[in-house]
Amino acid sequence: MKYDSASALPATCSTLRRQDTLLALATGFVALVTAATVILWAGGAGWILFPGAAVPYLVIGAVVMARIDRYHPHDRFGIANAVTLTRAVINCLLIGLLVEHHTLFTFWGERADWLFFAAAVVSLSLDGFDGAVARRQGLTSRFGARFDMEIDALLLMLLAVAAIALGKVGAWVLLIGTTYYLFMAARALVPRLRRDLPESMRRKAVCVLQGAVLIALVTPFITGIAATALALTALVALAWSFTVDIIWLMARRR
Repeated sequence: MKYDSASALPATCSTLRRQDTLLALATGFVALVTAATVILWAGGAGWILFPGAAVPYLVIGAVVMARIDRYHPHDRFGIANAVTLTRAVINCLLIGLLVEHHTLFTFWGERADWLFFAAAVVSLSLDGFDGAVARRQGLTSRFGARFDMEIDALLLMLLAVAAIALGKVGAWVLLIGTTYYLFMAARALVPRLRRDLPESMRRKAVCVLQGAVLIALVTPFITGIAATALALTALVALAWSFTVDIIWLMARRR
C-alpha cells in the first residue's frame, strides 16, 4: 500500500518512527556535546561554546520532531536522515565556533580558522550522500529533501558570516547566505512560487559553487581582491540561478 503522507501510516509505525527519531537526535546531541568538550579541553574556548552550539541544535531537533510524522512516510528515521543530522551537528558546532571565534583566534591563531575550515569541508562533503542513500534504501520523503535543503542553507549562511567575521569581504556577502530564505519568504506570499521545481544540474552546480567559494574564503590564504572576486562570482551565479527558477515558476500555468 502506498501512503501519500506519514499521517496515513498505522499508529505502530508512527510510534516506531518517533522512537527512532528521538534516538537519532539524542545521539547527535551527545556527539555535539562531546566535540564541544574536546575543543574546550584543548584550550582557547569559553563556556559560551556550549549554548552557542546546543541551542540551535535543540531548535533543529524540535522542528524535526514537529515535521517528521507528517512528511516522512516510513517507520524509521533512516541512514540518509542520520547523515543529514550529522551535518546539522557539525553546523551547530560551527555556530559555537563562530560565537567563540575571537577567543579561539587569540589562543590558536590561524589554527582556529583551519578548524572551522575542516568542519565546513566535512559538512559539505557529506552533502549528496543522504539523497543517494535514501533512494537506495527506498526511504525518500518530502521531509528528507527539505531537511537536507535547510541544512545546506544553514551552512552557506554560517560560511558567509564567517567570511565577514574574518574580514575577508563586506557584509554584502550575506546575500549569498540569505537568498534562499528570501526566496522561501517570497513563496509564502506568491502562490505560484510554491510549485515544485524539476531536477536541475544547474541548480546543483551553483549550490556546490557557493559552498566551495565560501569555504575558500575562510582559509587564511584567500584575501583581498581574490576574496572579493570569488564572492562576487558566487553571488552573480546564485542570482542568475534563482532568476531562472523564478521565471520558470511564474510562467507556468496551473
